[in-house]
Amino acid sequence: MSSDISEHRKNLLEELAVAGRENSNAAVMFHSAAGERMGLGLTEEKAIDLLERHGPLSAGEIVRHTGLAPASVSGLIDRLAAKGFVRRVRDPGDRRKVIVEIDYSHVAQFAPLFEDMGKGMMSLFADYSDDELALILGFLRRATEIQTAATAALQEDGPKPHRT
Repeated sequence: MSSDISEHRKNLLEELAVAGRENSNAAVMFHSAAGERMGLGLTEEKAIDLLERHGPLSAGEIVRHTGLAPASVSGLIDRLAAKGFVRRVRDPGDRRKVIVEIDYSHVAQFAPLFEDMGKGMMSLFADYSDDELALILGFLRRATEIQTAATAALQEDGPKPHRT
C-alpha cells in the first residue's frame, strides 16, 4: 500500500478486505448448503437465482450475466433441465431462438430454505437510513461488476492448471 495514506485508512482497507472475504465465504457456504438441499451444485443454484431475478433468458444472456464460458452454460442448462428446475422453450418472438425458463412448480418447494435468510436481511436493512442503503447498494453493484468481469477473464481460453 502507498505510504501516503493514513494509518487509519490503511487499517480500514485491511479490515474491509478481510470482511469482504468473510462475507463472500459466508455467502458461498450458505448457497452451497441450500444447493445441496435442493440437489444442485453451487453454480446451478445461483443460475436458478439469476433466472428468478431476470426471467427467462437465452443461453447467451446467461453467459453475459454470469461471465461463464458458453460451453459451461450449455452444460449448466442441461443439468438443470435434467433435474426438473428449468425447461427450454421457443422464444415467441423468434421461433428459432430457445430460451430457458424456471419450472416454478418444481422450484417453489425450496422457498422455505431461504425464508430465515430473507427475514434476517430485512431486519439488517431496517438498521440503515435511506442514504446509507443507497451507498451500500452502489458499492454492491460496483463490486458485482468487478467480480463478473473477473469471472469472465478466468473463463477465457488459456492454459488451465493440470489436476492430478
